[in-house]
Amino acid sequence: MFRSILLRAAALCALALPAAAQVPESLPPGPRVSLVAVTQPVPTMPQFIRVDQAILRDLVRERSGGRIEVTVASHAERNLTGAEIVRLVRAGQVEIGAGTLSTLSGDVPILDGIDLAGLAPDIGDARRIAEAMMPVANRDLERFGVRLVAVYPFPAQVIFCRAPFQSLSDLRGRRVRTFGNSLVDFFSALGAQPTSIGFPEVYSALERGVVDCAITGSGSGNAARWYEVSTHISSIPIAWAVPGYLVNLGWWNRQDPAVRAFLEGTFRQMSDELWALGAVATRDGIDCNAGRADSCRIHTLAPRPMTEVPGSPADLALVRQIFQQHVLPGYVRRCGARCGEVYNQIIAPIVGIRYGG
Repeated sequence: MFRSILLRAAALCALALPAAAQVPESLPPGPRVSLVAVTQPVPTMPQFIRVDQAILRDLVRERSGGRIEVTVASHAERNLTGAEIVRLVRAGQVEIGAGTLSTLSGDVPILDGIDLAGLAPDIGDARRIAEAMMPVANRDLERFGVRLVAVYPFPAQVIFCRAPFQSLSDLRGRRVRTFGNSLVDFFSALGAQPTSIGFPEVYSALERGVVDCAITGSGSGNAARWYEVSTHISSIPIAWAVPGYLVNLGWWNRQDPAVRAFLEGTFRQMSDELWALGAVATRDGIDCNAGRADSCRIHTLAPRPMTEVPGSPADLALVRQIFQQHVLPGYVRRCGARCGEVYNQIIAPIVGIRYGG
């Protein structure tokens, strides 16, 4: 079921905004613009290679006739954790930065509402929510001197376990590595024991049995070789770890209008590419972990195939119930009444669940 959903979503994402998504073919002569962009967590990610380097660095240089020169780096190359991106961009140390919105929500709490656990198992809904929330998020972000110019998904955040399970209910009592407040709320409501562990330490935690399960992107877990220390993987997207690209507002407003328009076109194309990649990479990550050589194209084929646990209608109903009864109220308690009002105005019409107060 999720295979066909993700393939349809990838096609829709790739076709979205076809006319607007193209970078202008040329840029009028003018002063050169040199800028620095710090984007993905590590330089080996397909998002960094296929989009940040290929479009933001190389295609921009080519189509601008060398007028715009972008130096692209990953968080790891700059010794960053990702939580500093808002402050880094605000200070003008880089012109463009990208980070996961739930991570950045410590500075701007409303960002957490864009990608709550259980909010949008369908990637099409996830995109509609993220893009609809951008103007509201920017009203808060611009007080920090930064602006959100594009949003995109990582591969779906799915559950890896070191012992068999057949449904989400089977995770009751298991210790599950989580990150972010809404995932803690989700797994607590499920009856699991949320455990906060940094991503680099998860492999050894699974190997030694410190945790029974862990959640991350289907491709991220593959890149970290979690298939060596876990046996089962769920295909239900619990969240998307939605990141965004931020620009320094003062720098952005000082640019020539033609340069801004050129960069806006660039970010639209990048967004379209990244949403399509998120859908394809989700399925590819699951297939590679499951040892399906014929459909493993992006990630590494697991030498010891994992067992895919497909989502059932009962699982999907449980995800929706936990979101409505636990995750959404928890978010509003942390963020405040205004966040509940914004949710009801913008997100509820997309997902069909209102916050009742």
